[in-house]
Amino acid sequence: MSSTFRSGQRRGTPRSLAGVPASRDLVVDLIRVSCMFAVVAVHLLMMGISVDGSGIGVGNPLTSLSWFAQGTWFGQVMPLFFVVGGFASLTSWRSLRRKGGDAGDYLRNRVLRLVRPTVALYAFLAITLWTATAAGVPSGLLTVIAAGAGVQLWFLAAYLICQAMVPTMAKFHEAAPYRTVAALAAGAAVVDVLRLGLEHNPWGFDSNPIGLVNMVFVWGLLQQFGFFYADGFFNRFARWKLVAAAVGCYVALVPLTHVGPYPVDMLTSQNPPMFPLILVGLAHVLLVKAAYPLLQRAVQLAWIQKVMFVVGSRAMTIYLWHLPLIIAMFGIALVLRLPFPEPASAEWWLSRPLFYVAAWVLVLLVSTPLVRLELASTALAPGAARPAIWRIAVATALAIIPPFVVMRTALDTANATWGLVLLVVAVALVTGRRPDRKWKTPVALERVAQERAAS
Repeated sequence: MSSTFRSGQRRGTPRSLAGVPASRDLVVDLIRVSCMFAVVAVHLLMMGISVDGSGIGVGNPLTSLSWFAQGTWFGQVMPLFFVVGGFASLTSWRSLRRKGGDAGDYLRNRVLRLVRPTVALYAFLAITLWTATAAGVPSGLLTVIAAGAGVQLWFLAAYLICQAMVPTMAKFHEAAPYRTVAALAAGAAVVDVLRLGLEHNPWGFDSNPIGLVNMVFVWGLLQQFGFFYADGFFNRFARWKLVAAAVGCYVALVPLTHVGPYPVDMLTSQNPPMFPLILVGLAHVLLVKAAYPLLQRAVQLAWIQKVMFVVGSRAMTIYLWHLPLIIAMFGIALVLRLPFPEPASAEWWLSRPLFYVAAWVLVLLVSTPLVRLELASTALAPGAARPAIWRIAVATALAIIPPFVVMRTALDTANATWGLVLLVVAVALVTGRRPDRKWKTPVALERVAQERAAS
């Protein structure tokens, strides 16, 4: 397929600024960073704190807005995040293959990159929740705080599942790209039919767990769109065709949501993921490609590249920590007895930009020391052997379980504690065995050099 499609970089593209490879698609970096800004904004706006004589109340002011549900067709950015993640994944996988690496090398690298920063978060959450419990914080308030601090962890489970699929799905993409997309789309539709068809079953069981299979089909298909993006597929089409296709996606959403069984609000379609998210993600990437020339000019600006570097280099750390830090920020404001306007009031909206800036200042300050975990090398130590594939597979499963359980049951003290243990074990399993002191032969030295190059 790589011989069929042009590269993701358009011909005639202006060269990147100094220090940035000319072949790098900076628009993808811009989209990823923009998604991060959007996620922080939405999560901040979804927290409406009210203080009155009856105590402290927490609500979601956005749900009171008449246009909010329809607005999620444009503001729900997680499908696009999986698309650009697919672009990056296929690019990394092909680079690794050229160096002689295999699926085990790829998955080991991804587990380390994603799980090491998550270990720090789980350690913080476990210590904080245990301390709060010992200090006598009311259990009801602590339950709300813990649940809010763990909302974002679903992404880690979903993304790790998709990352585990990359080597296999890349092969399918090379062999039969369109049939692969059709199979994933059909699987997503079948899962939704089963889930929704059994929603009011006479046996009284919960059909929602059936929808969890779509963590493979829905998120996997969106990742597959990123493979097409990496191969330059969308570059084939004129801008008006891209816009027309995006409009077609939105038109298709109307009967599915206003007449059919799906909710209009795309945030409620997220866990478990549902078929309309595929149309939202496809519409977004089509619009991105339609606006590509404008976005390319934007990423040539030095200040935008600096923002992209600062945020992009610590994206996982920012994503993991932004909700606990937003909650901490509001907690500090409560302690300082700062005024809390009525959520969704004019005063509340006017105060949000200040809180948004404060949240980013706090996130960047905290992420500065923690980003070392995200950027730490995944290369094996000289002379160390790569862990066996079964260890990597077990580590991947152990890494998925804690955030998956939080997604299903919400974060609490117990989940934070045993989740931390599993994540530490996962990292230990893929770190690599220590070098053998007797290991001196030239053949063995050459083998390790090859393994290090592959990683």
